[in-house]
Amino acid sequence: MLILLPPSEGKAAARRGDPLVLEDLAFPGLTAARRTVLTGLEAASAHDDAHTLLGVGASLAEDLCRNLVLETAPAAPAHDVYSGVLYDALGYATMTAVQKRRAREQCVVVSGLWGAIGLGDRIPAYRLSMSVDLPGIGRLASYWKQHLADPLTGRAGADLIVDCRSSTYTPAWVPPPQQTAAVGVFQLRKGKRTVVSHFAKHTRGELARHLLTRRGAAPTSPEALLRATQERWSAELTPATARKPAQLAILID
Repeated sequence: MLILLPPSEGKAAARRGDPLVLEDLAFPGLTAARRTVLTGLEAASAHDDAHTLLGVGASLAEDLCRNLVLETAPAAPAHDVYSGVLYDALGYATMTAVQKRRAREQCVVVSGLWGAIGLGDRIPAYRLSMSVDLPGIGRLASYWKQHLADPLTGRAGADLIVDCRSSTYTPAWVPPPQQTAAVGVFQLRKGKRTVVSHFAKHTRGELARHLLTRRGAAPTSPEALLRATQERWSAELTPATARKPAQLAILID
């Protein structure tokens, strides 16, 4: 099983530790592409119009300052740096040693800066969304689409791919439809389904945790994923088509 996660917008900066070593990140074949984005991000963050270029508000000036020292700032494992709602629900810190190892092996974070990394990869805190049009590089989703297909397809092999990414990050890699289930979360209101972004992030994190910590074998098909999901939630599955992955819909009150 391969669980695809988005990064969190919020990040906890490490206070101490060695700096980033690009070559040590998962998927080392992406090192040159990462270097290109890193250099472009540093240049954009130093620009007078950095907030506009990177699509962030003036209140995030500290985050932009972090972008200027990414190669010298302390780095920490991604599971500690990413601190948003999804990662709170994932609860890596409270897993057992075996569950943590499983999470590091089976989770991949698709990132606007790094392309794709593992939960155990050491990174500094940064600010960069996949939706940014980075000067000299272009739309990051389009840029990474050129680089992620081979390493992620190779990593997935024949495994079931559980796609918990948000829509901003899905264009960067389109996994094989027949072995993929995209996770959606819906709230039922007066019998109608409503998309709920905050609860979607939280529930996707809970689902990832459930799949990593439950007893029994990991699901190997969308149908097995549905059964595993129904151990905790009301859920439905729309089968894959030739071009679209299966759609796993989790229904919450």
